[in-house]
Amino acid sequence: MILADSNIWIDHFHAPDQELLHQLGGQHIVVHSFVVGELAVGPLRNRQRVLADFAFLPRLREAQASEVMAMIENRKLFNRGIGWTDAHLLAACLIAPGTLLWTRDVRLGTIAASFSLRASLP
Repeated sequence: MILADSNIWIDHFHAPDQELLHQLGGQHIVVHSFVVGELAVGPLRNRQRVLADFAFLPRLREAQASEVMAMIENRKLFNRGIGWTDAHLLAACLIAPGTLLWTRDVRLGTIAASFSLRASLP
């Protein structure tokens, strides 16, 4: 499974991303409520439809705050340029074996790659 970060979706909403469409067609994309939430607070065209469409995608289990805090400490993720949402996405991938994170964020991508969690997609 592939968790697409909000930057993947934002780029797709500006210009259709053929790779995202391909992965969606193959039913490889999962969502996280933090990604949906980030998109929901932004300027979405066809807002109601887009948000409704997300309800049809499989959702990853969210890590508890205590699990995310433990991951941050154990893997020394503090002061590495990622935020709380990024940490939650990493934790969600870690607790769902086989799930990769697709992001265009350089810092998050570097950390995801160091955990062997980065999806190698454009």
